[in-house]
Amino acid sequence: MSFWYAQEGTPAPREPLTGDTTADVCVVGGGFTGLWTAYYLKKASPFLRITVLEQKFCGYGASGRNGGWLYNGVAGRDRYARLHGREAAVRLQRAMNDTVSEVIRAADEEGIVADIHRGGVLKVARTPAQSARLKAFHAAELAYGEHDRELYGARETARRVRVAGAVASTWTPHGARLHPAKLVRGLAQAVEALGVTIHESTPVTEIRPKHAVTPYGTVRAPYVLRCTEGFTGSLKGQRRTWLPMNSSMIVTEPLPERTWERLGWEGRETLGDMAHAHMYAQRTADGRIALGGRGVPYRFGSRTDNNGRTQPATVLALRELLADLFPELAGARIAHAWSGVLGVPRDWCATVALDRSTGLGWAGGYVGSGVATTNLAGRTLRDLIQQDSGQSGPTELTALPWVNHRVRRWEPEPLRWLGVHGLYAAYRDADRREATTHTAVTPGLARVADRISGRG
Repeated sequence: MSFWYAQEGTPAPREPLTGDTTADVCVVGGGFTGLWTAYYLKKASPFLRITVLEQKFCGYGASGRNGGWLYNGVAGRDRYARLHGREAAVRLQRAMNDTVSEVIRAADEEGIVADIHRGGVLKVARTPAQSARLKAFHAAELAYGEHDRELYGARETARRVRVAGAVASTWTPHGARLHPAKLVRGLAQAVEALGVTIHESTPVTEIRPKHAVTPYGTVRAPYVLRCTEGFTGSLKGQRRTWLPMNSSMIVTEPLPERTWERLGWEGRETLGDMAHAHMYAQRTADGRIALGGRGVPYRFGSRTDNNGRTQPATVLALRELLADLFPELAGARIAHAWSGVLGVPRDWCATVALDRSTGLGWAGGYVGSGVATTNLAGRTLRDLIQQDSGQSGPTELTALPWVNHRVRRWEPEPLRWLGVHGLYAAYRDADRREATTHTAVTPGLARVADRISGRG
C-alpha cells in the first residue's frame, strides 16, 4: 500500500453490508469525495439517513495514495471559460482558492491532525521551454484573479528550495502539504460520529436509479451518488466514463538536518514542475521527500492497479528524477514505493452533477487535483440535493460552471490503450528534446498531444 498507510497502519475494518437496506442518501465510495459529501450533508440535515459503501476500506484508492497536495488547481478551468465565459471560470477558481482554507478549517474543527502545513505551491522551470510555459501559466493565473501569486527568477527560487537547474518558478499561497491517510481516516471517524453508516469490504457492482447493488445486498435510496473516481470503470456500464490513469510515488528515508540545510525548503511548499510528464513532491512532516510522477500511464481495459504494486522500472525512473532534481540525494535510500489511479475524463474536465429525474449524482474526474477539489464537490453535491429536495434554493456553488457538465465517453479498446500510451510517449519525448536542445519552444508533437487528449 502507500507509504502513508505503511507509516500509520491500515484502519480497523468496518462491517460489510449484510443484506438489503434503505437510506435517504447512498454514497458509493469511501474516499474524500464520498466522505466530504456525507459530512456536509449530515451537518446540514442531521435527520438524513446516509449510508456509505466502500469496496475495501475508506481511503483505499487515490485518497490514501496521493502526494498530499492540498491546492487550488481544478481540471478543466480553461474549457469552462470557453463554454461559459471567463467570469464563470473566475468564480470556479475563487471557490477553489477558498476550498484550501475550508479543508484546513474543517480538519481543525474536527480535531483531525493531518500534518497540514500551509506553505503554498511552488512550480519550477528547468529548461527554456518550461520557463516559457511557466510564465504563460503565471500570467493565466493572474488573469483568473490570483493576484497574490508571485513569479521568481533562479536566485529567488533557490532561496525557497535548491532544485538543480531551476531557472524560474511561480508560487501561490493557496496550497498546503498534508498526510492524506491521516486526513481520510479522521474524516471517516468524523462522519461516523455524526451518525453516518459506513460499510467497508462492500464492492458496488451496479448503480441504477434508487439502487446501489452489491454482492451482499442492495441499498435503496432516493439519491445514489457515485464517488468512485479512478475505480469508476469497475461499475456496470461505466468502463469508458473516466479513464483510470496510473501515478506512482517514492519516499526517501528521513534526511539528516545537514541535508535540509543545503536543500532549503524551509517553507515546506508543495513542489511541482512544468514538464509535460510532470512531477509532484513534498517535504513530509518527518523530514522525507515524497515524490511522484507517471510510470505505466494506463492498463488495458481500464484495469486498476494491484494494491499499489509498482514496477521496478518505474521506481528506478523516479529515483533518477529525484537525483536529477537534487543531485546530492543520488545515494539516498528509498524507503517505500507505491502506485494509484486517478480519474481522467475525455475532455480533462472535473465535474459534479445530480440528475434530478433519477436521483443519480456523481463527482470526480479530478485528474490528480482531488485532495481539495473533492471538498468543493462534496459541498456542491450537498447543495444540489438540498435544492432538489426543496430544503433550499440555488446557491453560489450550484451555479458554478462545472455543475452538470457532460463529458463524452472514451474510445473503445484498443484505441484507448494505444492513444494514452502514444500521448505519454510524445510527452516523454518532448521533455527529452527540451532538456537536450534547450529550445524555448514546446515541441509540436506535445502541442498536438494536448489537443488530441483534451488537455490543452
